[in-house]
Amino acid sequence: MTDAIHIRPIEVGELDALLALCREHARYEGAEFTASGQQERWQKALFSARPALYCWLALDDDRPCGFMTVTVEYATWMAERFAHMDCLYLREPYRRIGLGRAFIEALEEFCARHDCRSAQWQTPPTNDLGIRFYESLGARALPKLRYSYEIRVGVPAC
Repeated sequence: MTDAIHIRPIEVGELDALLALCREHARYEGAEFTASGQQERWQKALFSARPALYCWLALDDDRPCGFMTVTVEYATWMAERFAHMDCLYLREPYRRIGLGRAFIEALEEFCARHDCRSAQWQTPPTNDLGIRFYESLGARALPKLRYSYEIRVGVPAC
């Protein structure tokens, strides 16, 4: 990793860059992405007195080249908090240069500050590069399926 590249928490004026990175991330994973007012919701989630979401950007000089987002969750069986890394994405020219490890170091520091003894995440089974990276860290895959269920009753539209 070069000295020009650094990781830091996202700032208020960078939500358009996050949107562009999310769009690329979805394309990389073969998923659909629709812009639907995310910046306004991110504004509340990231910059409120009690954030619901934490985000870091990787910047090459001042050009965004990757991001990581994290939430704090609670594991019932373990009876403790854990960090859920929702997204970790690097643009193609920035893979395999140590930036992923730098993000994981930021995740470890976050966990220490937020009393999280572990971190969890998921990746598509087709993400061979990501899987090799995560396994090289010593992370292990959990045998679960992830489901998504859209709540249609009683939730106001944003």
